[in-house]
Amino acid sequence: MGTWKKKKNSNNNKVCYISIPSQIIKSVSSSSLPDNKSPKKKNTTTKSLFLFLRNPKLWAFCLLSLSVLGILLRLGLCLSSQESQLRNSDSKFPSNSTHVEISNAKDRSLESIPKQAVSVEKNETFGGTSRHVLDDEKNEFWKQPDGLGYKPCLDFSSAYRRESKKIVIQRRKYLMVVVSGGMNQQKNQIVDAVVIARILGAVLVVPILQVNLIWGDESEFSDIFDLERFKSVLANDVKIVSLLPANKIKARPTEDGGMPFDASPQWIRSHYLQRFNRDGVLLLRRFDSRLSKDLPSDLQKLRCKVAFEALKFSPRVMEMGKKLAERMRSKGPYIALHLRLEKDVWVRTGCLTGLSSKYDEIARLEGIKRPELLTAKSSMTPNERKLAGLCPLNAKEVTRLLRALGAPRDARIYWAGGEPLGGKEALKPLTSQFPHLYNKYDIALPHELKPFAKRASIMAAIDYIVCKESDVFMASHGGNMGRTIQGDRAYEGHKKLITPNKRQMLPYFLNTSMTETEFEKMMKKLHRQSLGQPEIRVSKAGRDVTKYPVPECMCNNQTTTTI
Repeated sequence: MGTWKKKKNSNNNKVCYISIPSQIIKSVSSSSLPDNKSPKKKNTTTKSLFLFLRNPKLWAFCLLSLSVLGILLRLGLCLSSQESQLRNSDSKFPSNSTHVEISNAKDRSLESIPKQAVSVEKNETFGGTSRHVLDDEKNEFWKQPDGLGYKPCLDFSSAYRRESKKIVIQRRKYLMVVVSGGMNQQKNQIVDAVVIARILGAVLVVPILQVNLIWGDESEFSDIFDLERFKSVLANDVKIVSLLPANKIKARPTEDGGMPFDASPQWIRSHYLQRFNRDGVLLLRRFDSRLSKDLPSDLQKLRCKVAFEALKFSPRVMEMGKKLAERMRSKGPYIALHLRLEKDVWVRTGCLTGLSSKYDEIARLEGIKRPELLTAKSSMTPNERKLAGLCPLNAKEVTRLLRALGAPRDARIYWAGGEPLGGKEALKPLTSQFPHLYNKYDIALPHELKPFAKRASIMAAIDYIVCKESDVFMASHGGNMGRTIQGDRAYEGHKKLITPNKRQMLPYFLNTSMTETEFEKMMKKLHRQSLGQPEIRVSKAGRDVTKYPVPECMCNNQTTTTI
């Protein structure tokens, strides 16, 4: 019988053909000759067969027909085999492959694409092509809270607007302020400085940023913040100048010895207006968090206007922060964490690190050397502080909470904060569960952060931008950055923000009898109302309106504004 062979041409297309062995041809040819040794049969059947075999045309036609039939049958088998191989190849194709080549992709029908949410992105800076399949569980984690229709509304009263016309044209009183601390502390003080200037009807000189002795940061206001925007947005509320006028420079400014906590507008007027009328220039220091959080409605709105609309970062800082945020989002949504794991944080809180006795001892000895750093109640043991919700969450606790709330393992996480006590070891619980963990040094090109190397406040501003732009944000231990980002995200439409309910959740962390499923259900229950939903500030007396902008600075169809 015939032998089937396969041959590959230059285009890798399989061609099937048939080869007839010479033995068959010879046997057929020989059978056509008469056998002289056999007896002759005179019947008609034998005669007809003999005539058929002696006719070369009939013999050739039959042989050709058989060959064509065989070729057609074999060709059908080849095509069937090729289709089967293609199907097998497709079934073995990995769903998470990073490199895909499909020839003639334009000819493929859209109906052949699986109806599953698949996104393919490419990032040249810190990763190649990736493929993310988003299922319902993952989508649920990224779901944003219901903003209940709240939008910014800074409608000042008619009395405030009338007073503004007088204040912005006067040039007799000048307020100078020196702001201290980290970038977020400076932000808070600048907001209060504008409000104090408005209360006093004074011109505000651009705030002076005190050189931070710890970080050695010599940045000026315009290095971090957009000075021109600051002036223009507040032009109808407070007059702002870059320098004192020449006729005021010679005057020695009256320096305030200190403002009490929860200072009211009445207190400020009674203590400073007389000095202003006498000297014309007042210098304020050490007023961080001193101004009352419960102010008249118009002043609360002014606070929001400064914090959310006037006080923006300088163009080059904003550009750098936005660039890193875009790189984080280049592969889909991302989480931002503000981790408070630095040595000074453990010392100030008097808490245990959760790493090992070695690092707990380091923090304890530092606390003995500098007892003035301890901000928690000294009478409480570290365990009592922990259960009271006064301690930062360590990386293990952050990881377990995120997993319980449904964060997918392949989620991309940006973490902001200083060098953790314990270095990379302190972050191991996070990286073991969430391998895509990055900070600004991981995703920036080597030369991009070099201009800001000795500018801690600018570095903090870059972190702030990336965190604010994230799809989900969580701070491990409150603080100024956590508070200001919470207000920013609320003002922009209540973007998702996880507020760890430390006091209620930590006992469950210590409960070893709970199954993981029970633990997850409990964490979701405890944080159902702690995911960035609108919170009414009036129910939180003494809380800053820049953290809770509803209802003074945001309103919906059900709320009314002061006219």
